[in-house]
Amino acid sequence: MKLLVTGGAGFIGSHFIRHILSQSDIELVINLDKLTYAGHLDNLRDVAKNRRYRFVRGDIANGPLVKRLVRQVDVIVNFAAETHVDRSIQDAAPFLTTNVIGTQVLLEAARQASLHRFIQISTDEVYGSIAKGAAKENAPLYPSSPYSASKAAADHIALSYFTTFGLPVIVTRAANNYGPFQYPEKFLPLFITHALEDQPLPLYGDGRNVREWLHVTDHCEAIARLLERGRPGQIYNIGTGRGHNNLDVVKILLRRLGKTEKLIQFVKDRPGHDRRYAMSVAKIKKEVGWAPRINFGSGFPELIGWYEEHRHWWEPILRQSKAYRRYFVKQYARRAS
Repeated sequence: MKLLVTGGAGFIGSHFIRHILSQSDIELVINLDKLTYAGHLDNLRDVAKNRRYRFVRGDIANGPLVKRLVRQVDVIVNFAAETHVDRSIQDAAPFLTTNVIGTQVLLEAARQASLHRFIQISTDEVYGSIAKGAAKENAPLYPSSPYSASKAAADHIALSYFTTFGLPVIVTRAANNYGPFQYPEKFLPLFITHALEDQPLPLYGDGRNVREWLHVTDHCEAIARLLERGRPGQIYNIGTGRGHNNLDVVKILLRRLGKTEKLIQFVKDRPGHDRRYAMSVAKIKKEVGWAPRINFGSGFPELIGWYEEHRHWWEPILRQSKAYRRYFVKQYARRAS
């Protein structure tokens, strides 16, 4: 199998490349990444010299480049996306360009090349806030942010290429991922790094928003199984079935590091902040036999330990990204009344 993995220098994409290269039947993995602020080739330093791996710097919205690369592969796995909700509220345009237009460029190239499989990586956020129960794959979509709306649009476009053209598309919708090498503006690494530096932990609203936490290696295993056994034209939720509210997670973090809860700083809630995400994962368990293996009770302490031991990875990112610091100082300047 020969794969084009887009966004492969990012958090989940880099883990997937490492995972898929461990399989002996993989002939080639081309990593197409624009190397925006969240993409780092250091994430893949251990596979950089693998003869089956090749990196190409570029934009998924670049039609000629995409067409040239697609002719060399059998499968596309599309991780490339702008993903941070707060950034989408600040400026939605890059999210539409990459997440919608970029996805359509990939789909069209895949259609023209008659690829064997196209995996569109999406998010549980497209379902919006779930008051009770859990969203199944056929649930209506109620995205609340420009980010989740752009991903919902990409889902619909991808599935239209199956219905109209017969392109073997599969859409996956995953819960919040966590694990090593996650860019330190995301919830868990943001709070871990702030706690390690004894900085205030800015918690939106009352902190009771509920999220599922899926270890990135479990996510990668699910995608690998869907490449082999997933049904074209289908959507698959990938999650744990267990929710945790943000305040409880932060308190666990502080206890683990021996820090005071006085570091918690409740700040004004962001616009359109979904209260609760919850998905049914019965379909993927039944059809491909996948279930998460790493529970949050063990995975979260291991993650904290990784950030403690890898300051050399995240400290330079924070030092070099002055815009990152300015942005979050501005975002969290006002306490909730």
